[in-house]
Amino acid sequence: MLRRRLNRWLGRDERRVDSRTICVGHRSSSNNDAFIPTKFCDNRIVSSKYTVWNFLPKNLFEQFRRIANFYFLIIFLVQVIVDTPTSPVTSGLPLFFVITVTAIKQGYEDWLRHKADNEVNKYPVTVLEQGRRIQKESEKIKVGDVVEVDEDETFPCDLILLQSSRDDDTCFVTTASLDGESNHKTHYIVPDTEKDLESLNATIECEQPQPDLYKFVGRMHIYKTEQEPAVRSLGPENLLLKGSTLKNTQRICGVAIYTGMETKMALNYQGKSQKRSAVEKSINAFLLVYLCILVSKALVCTTLKYVWQSKPGQDEPWYNEKTQREKETNLYLKMFTDFLSFMVLFNFIIPVSMYVTVEMQKFLGSFFITWDKDFFDPEIKEGALVNTSDLNEELGQVEYVFTDKTGTLTQNNMEFIECCIDGFQYKYQDAGTELDGFCVTDGPVNKVQQKAGREKEELFLRALCLCHTVQVKESTEQGQVQRDGLMDQVDGLTEDGEVLHPPQEQRGFIASSPDEVALVKGAMRYGFTFLGFESKTMKILTRDNDVERYELLHVLNFDPVRRRMSVIVRSKSGDTLLFCKGADSSIFPRVRQEEVERIRMNVERNATEGYRTLCVAYKYLSAEEYAQADAGLREARLALQDREEKLMAVYNQVETGMSLIGATAVEDRLQEEAAETMEALQGAGIKVWVLTGDKMETAKSTCYACRLFQRNTELLELTVRTLEDGSRRREERLHELLLEYHKKAVQDAPPVKAGVTRTWSSANQDYGFIIDGATLSMVLNSSSESNSSRYKNLFLQICQNCTSVLCCRMAPLQKAQIVKMVKNSKGSPITLSIGDGANDVSMILEAHVGIGIKGKEGRQAVRNSDYAIPKLKHLKKLLLAHGHLYYVRIAHLVQYFFYKNLCFILPQFLYQFFCGYSQQPLYDAAYLTMYNICFTSMPILAYSLLEQHICIEVLLDNATLYRGIAKNGMLRWGPFLYWTLLGVFHGLLFFFGVRYLFGNPALQDNGQVFGNWSYGTIVFTVLVFTVTLKLALDTRHWTWINHFVIWGSLAFYVFFSFFWGGIIWPFLRQQRLYFVFANMLSSVSAWLVIILLILLSLLPEILLVVFRKPRGPHAGQKKPVHSSAGGHQSPRSSARPLLMRTFSDESNTVI
Repeated sequence: MLRRRLNRWLGRDERRVDSRTICVGHRSSSNNDAFIPTKFCDNRIVSSKYTVWNFLPKNLFEQFRRIANFYFLIIFLVQVIVDTPTSPVTSGLPLFFVITVTAIKQGYEDWLRHKADNEVNKYPVTVLEQGRRIQKESEKIKVGDVVEVDEDETFPCDLILLQSSRDDDTCFVTTASLDGESNHKTHYIVPDTEKDLESLNATIECEQPQPDLYKFVGRMHIYKTEQEPAVRSLGPENLLLKGSTLKNTQRICGVAIYTGMETKMALNYQGKSQKRSAVEKSINAFLLVYLCILVSKALVCTTLKYVWQSKPGQDEPWYNEKTQREKETNLYLKMFTDFLSFMVLFNFIIPVSMYVTVEMQKFLGSFFITWDKDFFDPEIKEGALVNTSDLNEELGQVEYVFTDKTGTLTQNNMEFIECCIDGFQYKYQDAGTELDGFCVTDGPVNKVQQKAGREKEELFLRALCLCHTVQVKESTEQGQVQRDGLMDQVDGLTEDGEVLHPPQEQRGFIASSPDEVALVKGAMRYGFTFLGFESKTMKILTRDNDVERYELLHVLNFDPVRRRMSVIVRSKSGDTLLFCKGADSSIFPRVRQEEVERIRMNVERNATEGYRTLCVAYKYLSAEEYAQADAGLREARLALQDREEKLMAVYNQVETGMSLIGATAVEDRLQEEAAETMEALQGAGIKVWVLTGDKMETAKSTCYACRLFQRNTELLELTVRTLEDGSRRREERLHELLLEYHKKAVQDAPPVKAGVTRTWSSANQDYGFIIDGATLSMVLNSSSESNSSRYKNLFLQICQNCTSVLCCRMAPLQKAQIVKMVKNSKGSPITLSIGDGANDVSMILEAHVGIGIKGKEGRQAVRNSDYAIPKLKHLKKLLLAHGHLYYVRIAHLVQYFFYKNLCFILPQFLYQFFCGYSQQPLYDAAYLTMYNICFTSMPILAYSLLEQHICIEVLLDNATLYRGIAKNGMLRWGPFLYWTLLGVFHGLLFFFGVRYLFGNPALQDNGQVFGNWSYGTIVFTVLVFTVTLKLALDTRHWTWINHFVIWGSLAFYVFFSFFWGGIIWPFLRQQRLYFVFANMLSSVSAWLVIILLILLSLLPEILLVVFRKPRGPHAGQKKPVHSSAGGHQSPRSSARPLLMRTFSDESNTVI
């Protein structure tokens, strides 16, 4: 990193901008001896935040950036330096506790990151050097090293494939940890490389590291003795990415081109930053207000003190003469010291104990998620996991959910449903039925009813068996295949219903797309079995038990613009055939139109049912047509410039004039209750965006199946396909489409009421937005800075006015960019990302809240998430129930803490007007210390853990209740002002109510009067009882724990006051409260004023509770609900306490 910056500063970075040159095996070419190899970064991965040396200063710096921590540090230092009315211990101990606990927690988390980094960096790898295999640690790999990787191992860096153990010079990899796709992808070795890598003399010229997983451009110069250097182009098909896993290939060798933090996986990793909740930001804002109140009080008292002392005889009365040192003290220094003393005296208005209570509430509250039995999944025998307890309340504030598709919304498990051949529907089932006017066959097509004709049926099934890139997994690995869920028994039947192939004829398939496996398995159900490749020959077993062989001549790969793929094969009889399958919109224009109508109705019906539909066509190629196509394809594949465009032209030329045979319907099974969960989230006012690396067609089908897109939803598509306009530049077309969509979705749309996400009436049009990764790059990285900003604003406004947004073909870093863009948009909405693979880590880390799903794609997402759940369906309860309750609880906790501390300090401030501004405390030091720690802390902690103002069943059944607390509704300035005014009212009532009592000169039977400590003790007693009973009135859900801590706290206060004042403590220099409390309670007047002031303070609250009409869905619950323990509950709170629910064996939760 330092070297790169120095190069940039010294102007030596120009050559690195375009490309890098690498010598394979560090052997320089014969005609390039003068070449000086460039130094590249090593292969170490660093994800940790601290080191042993910088942990203490860096961690302390980060913690004291929090305004509260810094403020309490200043107060502590003032108490140490200046002679103040209170001890430094009162603020020093809580601060030390908070700092220490946080440092231990963050240090442990970083130690785990160091441990994970070492596991990767110290992993042993095999490197070929001078013909020998040498074991090295992964971190010691250098660019140019030839690395050997065995089956099921992960690639330690980005490699160019040079050699494979497979006969067809290919290898298979899975990229689940990169893009979430668990399917096998085929990669190819560089043509014309030496079999003996020791004798290979070559250099590679390729682009500099960049994060796009799907793009790579380079070329390889192969030098041979007395021959011109051969140049071979390199593309993504030759590049093996770090994090991918080798499958179904015994061994490969490749040359390292990107290492360490320059690999595509590392460039897509988003560094973990400290997340802060909206509640914490509100606390900081409220803290500033109370700081202003504190400074104002101190300034007023300091000013009035010197005004009062300016009067004759007040500054130095006869009974309190100044010392010589006091007389010589500088006036301004004395004023400043007095100001600081007043600051310390009133400091309790800002409660350091609130931060300790909030930390405890978050930590203990997170256990309710872990203990919730509704989150337990019997399949993996695990429940929910909380990695970060700091964000519990943020779960109740989510406005945008960004979800992955593969493995999150879907199970990534495609199943063949039915097919249509020549207009006749074939559904694999036992009983025949009539559907939409199509005749359904009784089971396999070789039964009596062969509506489409045997020839057409067999041609269609041959197309399914040949038009794909599926590989057969060897039978020796069947156990693993079964575990992977890729096993399917051959279901071919004879005309008599007998099994054609014995049970051992079970095959597992691997392919780059799960729907290809589903189609091959679908053909097996009807008696045609794909047996695999033999060199360049494809073998299939027909339902007549004959083995047919076809020579594979060319594969015309799928791409998102064409939306189809084809194969050219030659049969044993010498016929050359082209089989093509693809989306209906791509196939229909290329076949005879009279054939289309027979198929179209089936395709449309399947699409509306949420199935993935593909049409199948074929074409016989004459010798001249094939020769022309073969020459065009070979020439295009060798092109270094515009290779994709040239291949596209040949593909389009060949794939014309085809005959349509039929169509297929494949279902990508959704996760359990995925549609219901998405519907509930939208009902709660949450907007759902799907961010996936998958193809658009698949993702669109999933969105329909999840009800994110409805039948009446108008889709606004902004993809490479819609930008293809021969007469216009892509950027011009992008600008035109953005303006068109903006007019339609934003300008012409009727105003939407706040919180409404979907209009169910037909009066207003719903819009869905679709964008792909390539177009998103154009939007975010336009050539012009002004255009880029304008495109981004248009794009955001369109998306925010759509019910759902689908982003397909996304690289992991693009997912994070989308989340960041929305997160930083106007209003700073709270975002949540959910995914199950390592490709989702970047967006999980970028969002305010990151959720990992404990899926099949490893645990990278779970390790980097804030919360982990077994299934997508659990997100509903996590947000609508737990999130809602956590937010309400902590919002009440924060407001209550500021309120009770204002009640506490306001009498102290008013007391200064009656004691000559002498900084005389109203309360005893023990009361000052114990008020927040013991007397009033436990009731609010219990409330913030157990309160259920609305029962969980109602929260789950009425998703709209979630909107009521949206946008930090309970911590806005309105509620804050209410609590502040309530605190002022109570503080004034406490002080002047007791002062009115003291207007009576004889409060005791013996005629003696009370002193100043009795005055403060009566005020304090009224204070403690009032704020505790106020919380009791706010409690909607009583448990034995609430009763214990509320009444127990009041009892403890009375007991402590008797005990503290009833004994002479030898360690105290002065004992202010000796028998004061007991003496106070001997007065009937004191009892009367205490009871009257408590009642007067709480009277408005009591009247509000009595006369307030119940609101919300829970208001109609008249019948009491009996708990499983046989208890009886009030109508206002029909759910058992959350604590009881999580421990009980039964759950009444309605999902």
